[in-house]
Amino acid sequence: LARREPLPVSLDGQIIYAVGPSPPKPGQIIGSAGPTTTERMGRYLPALFSAGVRAVIGKGELHGRDMAAFTEHGAIYFAAIGGLGALLARQITAATVIGYEDLGPEALYALDLLAFPAVVIIDRAGRNFHETGRARWRLV
Repeated sequence: LARREPLPVSLDGQIIYAVGPSPPKPGQIIGSAGPTTTERMGRYLPALFSAGVRAVIGKGELHGRDMAAFTEHGAIYFAAIGGLGALLARQITAATVIGYEDLGPEALYALDLLAFPAVVIIDRAGRNFHETGRARWRLV
């Protein structure tokens, strides 16, 4: 994106799942596919959102500039539950490498999901569930 080179696929309207799946065992579509920490993607979020990405699925809290990128671009942050990689993999009905195959599990995959369990953490208005939930239960 920074070099303005064409991408292997359009990111317009896409959802990115921050995942580095393990290799599939025989008969599996994908190996364990639990979310990775979204914070490590923080510096790339503005460019990804400018390229058309509408949402990110990951895990962990986001603050400051990382959280602001979602609000500035009207994007949504979903969290999937870490530690459930095997269960989440069962909700993936197709996994096709569509770019950067040489990166192995870090390649770009197109995933088809079925009833994928995730919760909205940052909505389009910038409300952050981690912050509002914590504030609700904070002792005065």
